[in-house]
Amino acid sequence: MQRIYPVILSGGMGSRLWPMSRRLQPKQFQPANGVDGPSFLQATVERHRSEIFHEPTIVGAEAQLPLLKQQTEDIGCAARLIGEPVGRNTGPAVLAAALDLLRNDPDAVMLVLPSDHVISGSLNQTTEQMLRGALEGWIVTLGVTARYPETGFGYITRGTLIDSCPGLNRVAAFVEKPDRERAAQLLVDGLSCWASGISMMRAERIIEEFERYQPDTLATVRRALDGGSEGPDRVLLEESAFSGALNAPTESAIFERSSAMAAAEADISWNDVGAWTAVHSIGEKTADGNVQSGEVLAVDTHNSLIRAQDRLVAVVGMDDVIVVDTPDAVLVTSHKSAQQVKQAVAWLQKHARSEAETHAHSAGHDTGIRRLCLPPGRVGEVDGREGGTVVTVASGVARAKVGETLTTARPGEIFLVQPRQLARLASVGDEDLVLVAVAITENRKKPARRKTAQPLRKTGSEPEVARAARHQTTSAA
Repeated sequence: MQRIYPVILSGGMGSRLWPMSRRLQPKQFQPANGVDGPSFLQATVERHRSEIFHEPTIVGAEAQLPLLKQQTEDIGCAARLIGEPVGRNTGPAVLAAALDLLRNDPDAVMLVLPSDHVISGSLNQTTEQMLRGALEGWIVTLGVTARYPETGFGYITRGTLIDSCPGLNRVAAFVEKPDRERAAQLLVDGLSCWASGISMMRAERIIEEFERYQPDTLATVRRALDGGSEGPDRVLLEESAFSGALNAPTESAIFERSSAMAAAEADISWNDVGAWTAVHSIGEKTADGNVQSGEVLAVDTHNSLIRAQDRLVAVVGMDDVIVVDTPDAVLVTSHKSAQQVKQAVAWLQKHARSEAETHAHSAGHDTGIRRLCLPPGRVGEVDGREGGTVVTVASGVARAKVGETLTTARPGEIFLVQPRQLARLASVGDEDLVLVAVAITENRKKPARRKTAQPLRKTGSEPEVARAARHQTTSAA
């Protein structure tokens, strides 16, 4: 049987889900249930692990490859990673994956998947049924049965049947986010479904369509792949070439032009979780219609989403509100205005605010000193600040991965997280892991920068800057 390559697109920030989603820790890497458990990305990978699938190819920002690798390794997945030096939307990302797959498998069939949707139901069954259409040269888009006249989704309108593949129709039209009247009419017609962003095709076929409709982008992405650097599990696209690719989604670059488009409808539960209203819609609700996580006190409050993290959040006498608490930012909005969160993120980015980039992991953010406590079996992260971050293990045992360095740290040992690096940490001992992280500011003496993280050191042999930082954390803790 022909097996399918899942191609998972992990770009984008998910700005409408700020402050949970940040540029360096976007939505797809966050827990799907908002508390613990697998991330959106991990849930997507797990959904397509069976005898009909190869291990996935994941396309994401080059800076996020260590996080992609860590998250896939955590669930025992040997994914192929493609790093984008700059974002160019989904069109070039899909094309890069197709070109990479074709180098090793001339018969490759790819299933293109967003990394951050919530799906349940028989998606894989529909995929397997439509494989024949993809093998025949159709670009199969998977639509979702429309439940109501949603104006925030795109729609696919089905045309004539394709006789050789029952359940597959030619695409008659793509309708992008219609107004309510038009959306209602599409449901009445019974020929339209929500566009899920999922598609399946032979790698060779999508390359042929790029050659027909976007030849310049095909040439630039091919140069970026050929000129990139490659490792056993990844390829990093060459920046100057990839920057010249068309900055557009696959839909407008190819799908809306191609005569090879076909559609299949999948009767599944699907949500793109594009805004906090969607998170509320899929969450488990209280008797008052609230979706709550963390330590929450809701009094005379209805139909609201309330997320607490490190402290109690009390909401009194409010309806239809969204409250999301994080250590360094709190969002308060309404269901009606939830789509406007991205405007707040745009302001934060314009003014170079750190809250748009990454999470502060404790209340010590302003002083540069942070304390992180992880119970046994839990995981966490520490990011390198502008001058780097020195982390001291106060108690417990840590399994730490900084860059490509993986080691174990015990009380009294330290490690350095270089600027813009992310340390992944797991508490592997029998007691709580307590870490104290000190940001190295620009007026402190800094150790020479390396391309890889420094290994963990005993305190007796630590460099001067780390020793000074450790003494400072001892008094601060």
